[in-house]
Amino acid sequence: MQTFEETGINPQIIKAVSELGFEKPTPIQELTIPYLLEKKKDLVALAQTGTGKTAAFGLPILNQIDLNSKTTQALILSPTRELCIQISNDIKSYSKYLNNIRIGTVYGGASADKQIAELNKGCQIVVGTPGRVLDLKKRKKLKVNNIRYMVLDEADEMLDMGFKDDLDAILETTPEDKQTLLFSATMPPEISKIAKKYMHDADEISAGEKNVGAENVNHHYYLTKAKDRFKALKRILDSHPNIYSIVFCRTRRDTKEVADKLIENGYNAEALHGDLSQAQRDYVMNRFRVKHLQILVATDVAARGLDVNDLTHVINYNIPEEPKIYIHRSGRTGRAGKTGISVSLIHSRELFRLRDIEKKLGKKITRKSIPSGKEICERQLFNLIDKVEKIEIDNAQIEPFTDVIYKKLSWLSREELINHFVSIEFNRFLSYYKDAPDLNIDENASERNESKRSNKRRDKGDFSRFFINLGSKKKVSPAKLIGLINDQTQMRDINIGRIDILDSFSFFEVESKYEEEILNAFSDCKYKGINVSVELSKEKKSSQNGGTRKRNYSKRKPDKRKRKR
Repeated sequence: MQTFEETGINPQIIKAVSELGFEKPTPIQELTIPYLLEKKKDLVALAQTGTGKTAAFGLPILNQIDLNSKTTQALILSPTRELCIQISNDIKSYSKYLNNIRIGTVYGGASADKQIAELNKGCQIVVGTPGRVLDLKKRKKLKVNNIRYMVLDEADEMLDMGFKDDLDAILETTPEDKQTLLFSATMPPEISKIAKKYMHDADEISAGEKNVGAENVNHHYYLTKAKDRFKALKRILDSHPNIYSIVFCRTRRDTKEVADKLIENGYNAEALHGDLSQAQRDYVMNRFRVKHLQILVATDVAARGLDVNDLTHVINYNIPEEPKIYIHRSGRTGRAGKTGISVSLIHSRELFRLRDIEKKLGKKITRKSIPSGKEICERQLFNLIDKVEKIEIDNAQIEPFTDVIYKKLSWLSREELINHFVSIEFNRFLSYYKDAPDLNIDENASERNESKRSNKRRDKGDFSRFFINLGSKKKVSPAKLIGLINDQTQMRDINIGRIDILDSFSFFEVESKYEEEILNAFSDCKYKGINVSVELSKEKKSSQNGGTRKRNYSKRKPDKRKRKR
């Protein structure tokens, strides 16, 4: 299928998408549209965010809606308010030339009365978030007993956000003979369970391999000390003068701190996090969409539903623990046929996490050198010269002032005039990066030094031993455990001693003065969906060798005596 016309879709819909600039179907559209026009079977469609999934299900559904009926025939669920609005607006754009079509949009954080009034007019297609859909369904304002199409968009995100119970409650009351379409970027076990529970003999379509990154994205990482992370971020931003990027941080606190520092340093940046009101959130996101903001600093949760096609970079200020989170983040760039770059700032203790991501991503993440001060100044200078060369000149507006300007600058030679002009914007970079130190660290030397430090820590003495309910069965290694400790405590100066990884649980040693910090940090922690339990391990000195005897955890294992008959 080379064009949308070849699909057999209604010419009125084709006219609308042509005006939107749709030239030929994306891979997921090429696979999905003919399938949904020809078959009534349930479908699981896997494709990265930003690959055109809305049109993939929206166009064939619009083509088959009964416009003479006002009953709700299609229900589309999405994880966030922003994505819900985006899907609804897209489908309205596709149906621009269809008569009697009405699309309802329902989501939390807005007036339910207005949404109910909209539903009462008769909406053939309803797009909503799970919570608001379930609420309106319970209030009998949204009737789903006649729907023919049930779409779960970004299904993996909905599960990550805790909507499983809402999805269950909605899906179990929908008609048995509906066509269920599940769209997802990844295929975790929970998605497979939903597919088995609520879909009948579903086919699967995949535009690319499961759980891998988008093809148009290049992946880079920069290795630096934890204390130099912000300096490294500034250099990356400065070395790309026209960058349009989301900077992802792990916590709200980090998001606020990084955004505040960037703003203080003169960057066109803003923070997006859970403490913002809905009005503040909408204001920030709208400014970013129209490029009045160059850099958005956000947590993963806050950025969900932000749909922007022109991002040049995604920057991981904190590398995520889960590879699938990295895949979601990186999929926000390299959209609509454009290329993008996913950048990660890491220190030596996080290299193990990078390797895990590479395996899941199916791509090599290339190490890049943090730019030197000289390199940044060169790039900024050439960018300034390019802007001057390509600037549009309105002679009519300038002419009344030219005599005064020429007179004022007549004493400068051509060379002096250029130097003066360039220095207006360029001096601050020259000043800031004068004698700038190298922020790169040697990967191999760093690993050797870390090993030496660990040995010294063990020799120093006063350590407390902890039990943690994660072991090798959960693919925990010493390096991953160190990373988890660093992430939870947000402290890089805690000395970690001996680590013993067992099948179902592990032990680790930490300087005794940090006992409270460790226990508090793990009081509400999850690792790959598991509630993590960390306890102080009670140890006794062994009289024979002066060593330590581990706490007996045999009670956690099945009692073999009970199996005897």
